Amino acid sequence: MQTLIVVNDPTDWPLAIEGIELVAARAYLTDPHYAKLGKATVFNLCRYYRYQSIGYYVSLLAAARGHKPLPDITTIQDLKSQTIIRIASDELDQYIQKSLAHIRSREFVLSIYFGHNVAKQHDTLSQHLFHQFQCPFLRAFFVYNEKNEKWFLQNINPIPASEIPPEHRPFVVQVAQGYFMGRRRIVKRRSHYRYDLAILHDPKDPEPPSNARALQHFAHAAESLGMNTELITRDDYGSLTEYDALFIRETTSVNHHTYRFSRRAAAKKLVVVDDPESILKCTNKVFLAELFEKNHVLAPKTVIVHKDNAREVVEQLGLPCILKQPDSSFSQGVKKADTVEELRQQVGRFLERSELIIAQEFLPTEFDWRVGIFDRQPIYVCKYFMAEKHWQIIKRDASGNKTDDGLFSTIPVEHAPDLLIRTALKAANLIGDGLYGVDIKQVGKKFFLIEINDNPNLDAGVEDAILRDEFYLRIMRVFLRRIEHRNERGQTW
Repeated sequence: MQTLIVVNDPTDWPLAIEGIELVAARAYLTDPHYAKLGKATVFNLCRYYRYQSIGYYVSLLAAARGHKPLPDITTIQDLKSQTIIRIASDELDQYIQKSLAHIRSREFVLSIYFGHNVAKQHDTLSQHLFHQFQCPFLRAFFVYNEKNEKWFLQNINPIPASEIPPEHRPFVVQVAQGYFMGRRRIVKRRSHYRYDLAILHDPKDPEPPSNARALQHFAHAAESLGMNTELITRDDYGSLTEYDALFIRETTSVNHHTYRFSRRAAAKKLVVVDDPESILKCTNKVFLAELFEKNHVLAPKTVIVHKDNAREVVEQLGLPCILKQPDSSFSQGVKKADTVEELRQQVGRFLERSELIIAQEFLPTEFDWRVGIFDRQPIYVCKYFMAEKHWQIIKRDASGNKTDDGLFSTIPVEHAPDLLIRTALKAANLIGDGLYGVDIKQVGKKFFLIEINDNPNLDAGVEDAILRDEFYLRIMRVFLRRIEHRNERGQTW
């Protein structure tokens, strides 16, 4: 892959970086040679990126040509968005406070060159800002809030190369060469594969949706199909455009970086699982309750509770009943009320967080069915048994920490009850063609739909117990097919 640095006027370029082609912006935009160039990384270092300026068009046309622009158009827009900047300030708060703790003034400006600052103590913060806003040269403005006794990111802008102080230039050349050498190693490794797949995970999560062995199996399966696989974290937001597909193996939520990753991947036409629409729909139990009722899906008796009808829950459902926060997951945010007083207290707590909550009749069962659906096909069936002397599959203490969980049993899809599979498929198809875990309770010969989960557990030793290696290959084949279909049709998944 060729690397280009595009600038307004190469004669004004103050840095000498070996092995990099320096190109005038107008030449890049108008010379047919660059329009026909194959794979290329384009470092857009024009003076300005404002809408419809020459710098704006360099990134825009680079994307249209299949090149990898840095910054891309999304980043250019993000740099102008105070909402995005506030989100970045919140997410990077611990790094901001640690890096700027010794600063005595009330304002601070940080210059960032390929993720580095001339002062080593600011390198960690610089790296995180560079990952968030992938632009080669950045200038971040911080202000100290006396009331909150904290630093905040106020603004962040690109630095024109002409504004790099002469005393910084040797350092900039050094970090730029280090960055390009690192990229060459990555490109060389990736060159053996047809496509690149990113798997988003959180290595510190005590209850991830896929354990470490499963992630390894996914990587091996993908590589056997010609896809390079890299495990990424929330810090790699800015590098998403380097990949062809994103597989989210971190617990999703709407007010969370996983949703922002999903949205950006979809906007950049990556194949993405879980897609933004599936996350939005599946992570809200109120939406699911309305969806089930509208489509006449058999489910436990359900009441959407608000402050004006909270007193009617007992009359409609009886006791005990189940209360759910709209965004509950992994048995968290789900409570059983055995008495009127417990119901009153728990409804009050939940309604402090959300205008609407869910109340359901209690259906005691020995286990829950979980049917995994991907691309509108069942791929596994599990029985998740209740934790010992508990009404849920996971038992937690008052702090929400897991203290026990139930056993499991994985069975071949073809051995599962036909009505179970049909119920699960009908439910999943109401959401889309993504990856879903459909939870169902069986009472006698009836199957009650409990919920549809995006981002279901896919653990080595559990969900893969029947298909083993084929389990991972089936999932990766869907990614490969969608990447190829996207390339043929220009379709977004």
